[in-house]
Amino acid sequence: MQNSQIAEVFDEMADLLEIAGESSFRIRAYRTGSQIIRDLPDSLSHWIEEGRDLTSIDGIGSTLAEKSTTLVKMGNLPQLIELRQKVPPSLRTLLKIPGLGAKKVAVLFKDLGITDLPGLRAACVANQVKELKGFGVKTQQSILDGISIAEQAGQRMRQDQAEKLVSQLRDHISACLAVKKLDFAGSYRRKKESIGDIDILVVSEDPDAVMQHFIAFESTQEVIAHGPTKSSIRVKNAFQVDLRAVDASSWGAALQYFTGSKEHNVVLRGQAKKLGLKLNEYGVFPIEDETRSVAGASESDVYQALGLPWIPPEFRENRLEWRDDFTQFESEVVRLSDIRGDLHMHTTETDGENSLEEMVAAARKRSLKYIAITDHSQRVSMARGLDSPRLLQQWSAIDRLNATLDKSEFVVLKGIECDILENGEMDLPDDVLLHADWVMASIHYGQKQSREQITDRILNAIKNRYVTAISHPTGRLIGRREPYEVDLEAVFQSAIEHHKFMEINANPRRLDLNDVHCMAASAKGVQFVVSTDAHSISNLELMPFGIQVARRAGLKREQVFNTRSLDELYAFLDQRRIC
Repeated sequence: MQNSQIAEVFDEMADLLEIAGESSFRIRAYRTGSQIIRDLPDSLSHWIEEGRDLTSIDGIGSTLAEKSTTLVKMGNLPQLIELRQKVPPSLRTLLKIPGLGAKKVAVLFKDLGITDLPGLRAACVANQVKELKGFGVKTQQSILDGISIAEQAGQRMRQDQAEKLVSQLRDHISACLAVKKLDFAGSYRRKKESIGDIDILVVSEDPDAVMQHFIAFESTQEVIAHGPTKSSIRVKNAFQVDLRAVDASSWGAALQYFTGSKEHNVVLRGQAKKLGLKLNEYGVFPIEDETRSVAGASESDVYQALGLPWIPPEFRENRLEWRDDFTQFESEVVRLSDIRGDLHMHTTETDGENSLEEMVAAARKRSLKYIAITDHSQRVSMARGLDSPRLLQQWSAIDRLNATLDKSEFVVLKGIECDILENGEMDLPDDVLLHADWVMASIHYGQKQSREQITDRILNAIKNRYVTAISHPTGRLIGRREPYEVDLEAVFQSAIEHHKFMEINANPRRLDLNDVHCMAASAKGVQFVVSTDAHSISNLELMPFGIQVARRAGLKREQVFNTRSLDELYAFLDQRRIC
């Protein structure tokens, strides 16, 4: 059982307990435990199988440890089954309606028997909700307006979608002459893989003018709130955007506070308390004199006042940032400027939009030193995957192209994204793969096979002497398809033993491996490659999204293969041919 599945069970427990009116202490314990388990680099299931003490994990008490063990060993949690009989799980969807808390959800269930969004909509239309104690006409209308939002609340913006929206908002807000300073906070600034809402901060001497300008944003579908220093709008797909105006003297403190994460900020407040200070969105203050700010105008001043170095936003997840050697550590973490090549891309030979020559020209324009052309193999028939003769023809074309290039400046590797078939065999024979420079092995079909079957397929590919890396190792599509069941610990261990790379697929629809999996793999000594999986010239611009994942995982540049120079690449290829 994956950590995310265990965390989801505890999330459900917390929601249902809240609706049932249980103690806030129990609810908070489940929510805290869920977050810790979801972010845990190691597999909790493996801890349990090995009999390790779960309570040694900060935040996991004896009760949560016991329930985790029961869940992993039995596949279910008796307490949750019992709770579901009392509180229908579908009630959780009602909590996604803005302003509708657990107590009101409990009343709707108890008095009207409402268990889901369609039932709630029908009750509102029939004017039944307004008659309930504590509701009324306005509340009923607010609930009715919020149902469509709740129906879409499971959706989150991918990073690329957020980038586009942020760009539009930045252009719009910056056009207001009253804006003196502008930045974006929240999970967008921390570069999380998906974003639920957008938080914006501004400094202005005329904040009311900024607010008026903000709500006039062309994509505004609803003005949720409008005030002199804070306004909220809803844009396409029901996403919320919040704008706050803050004083220049509090800019850094506000930016730090609203960037988060919550867990990071809790530790910061604890650090402040140890130093006799108080930290909030307005600044850093001595506890004995909260009228005298000692820091707040800049983020670096805030962290310095707490005896800490400035921490880049992508690290603020209460995971890596508290290392004693953080400054040195962070300086060694991979950056976009370290990337020398891109080793996963497609051309018009299969499902790409541009030719070999066009992809090469675009890569050179971006100052890359090497690329690998890795079109699909024959199993991916919908993409006109390459059989052996077509692939060999393409490689001959690459040889001819390389002959026209200065080997000291740029090279194209002869590659293939070779499917791992349902029976565990490679989609192309070894006597073809042996001529490749770079072989990505991937799963596109049979993703509903058992955990054991999927794992065995990937392990067989790793053992193949001609395979270089495993591409998008969990097969997920963010917001569209869950990862397939696979024993990643076994995969990572095998990758180390056979000197194979794990891909961080930079396409924002995938971002696979994710940051948590990368941390687990890194701890074992796995090496990585960050690739765009480009299907067009424009897709070559996706590399920053993969680097964001690598940075959030704390990967050092030497752990990422495509930071190597051309000479180092040639040395690797020579060694590979010898082996």
